[in-house]
Amino acid sequence: MDEAAKKEALRLFTYGLYAITVGNEQQHNAFTANWVSQVSFDPPLVVLSIENDSVSLPIIRRTGLFAVNIYDADQRDLAGLLGKSFSKHPEKVDSLAFGLGETGCPVLSEGLAYVECRVRDEMLAGDSTLLLAQVEGATVLRRAEPLTMLAAGFKHAG
Repeated sequence: MDEAAKKEALRLFTYGLYAITVGNEQQHNAFTANWVSQVSFDPPLVVLSIENDSVSLPIIRRTGLFAVNIYDADQRDLAGLLGKSFSKHPEKVDSLAFGLGETGCPVLSEGLAYVECRVRDEMLAGDSTLLLAQVEGATVLRRAEPLTMLAAGFKHAG
């Protein structure tokens, strides 16, 4: 395989950027993800790809919940902050305003909207795990353009 062509082609995939929040009142985390997609209307299902060695995966497995928070197009700096590893930067969530959604999952008070998800199944996928989850709640905070990978200038290694 031509590694340069693979990287270039995979970088052409379009992605949104999302803040994934996990945990409960005692322990929580937030991280930036872009491998998130709606996969069904009825029931409403989404899939999230999360790194196997992440701090958040055991929290999600324990609670069965996560929330997908949609960044505003002007929240590039927040997406960059939450893109840092929690194990190396545990302070990254200290200044964030969290609320609790209908499911008890933490949600960000900033952003455009969020959907609360309950995990139904998971599948190992290389260095990541795919979580299939049902949407249990949704809230629109305000209307504006969402942030995308392209607009943020972020890139995957491919």
